[in-house]
Amino acid sequence: MTAFLNYVKASPDSYQAMLKFSNATHEVALEPALLELVRIRASQINHCAFCLDMHTIDARAAGETEQRLYAVAAWEEAPFFTPRERAALAWTEAVTKLADAPVPESLYRATREQFSEKEIVDLTLAVIAINGWNRLAGVFRSEAGHYQPRARAKSA
Repeated sequence: MTAFLNYVKASPDSYQAMLKFSNATHEVALEPALLELVRIRASQINHCAFCLDMHTIDARAAGETEQRLYAVAAWEEAPFFTPRERAALAWTEAVTKLADAPVPESLYRATREQFSEKEIVDLTLAVIAINGWNRLAGVFRSEAGHYQPRARAKSA
């Protein structure tokens, strides 16, 4: 698949604004491994090969296991995820599929059992950020397969 255009070069100021927002979601007090699982799950739902490539590479570089990465798409049936990760993945799916149905109150309550109010907001913003990247990369057909992991600042 050939890219339509390079959105970074076409609109550098908008790209920098998106990058600043996205980077802020990397600096929240949520576990970096949990955030990578969230980014992977949203990217699976959105069929974004570029983002899946990036975030599975980043997750592996940070020590995530192949077994868990393979099971993210079937997290509900896989025994490899903690209750907190399961809540985050369910929340990710609901926020990513918001056009299909509103977030159920029961899901909010279950998520709230695992996350503080601030953490839910931070988690939601991380889901919003990856959905934005999925759309940019998907719409403009960013090519997967060239990403190299880079060091990121540790989350608080």
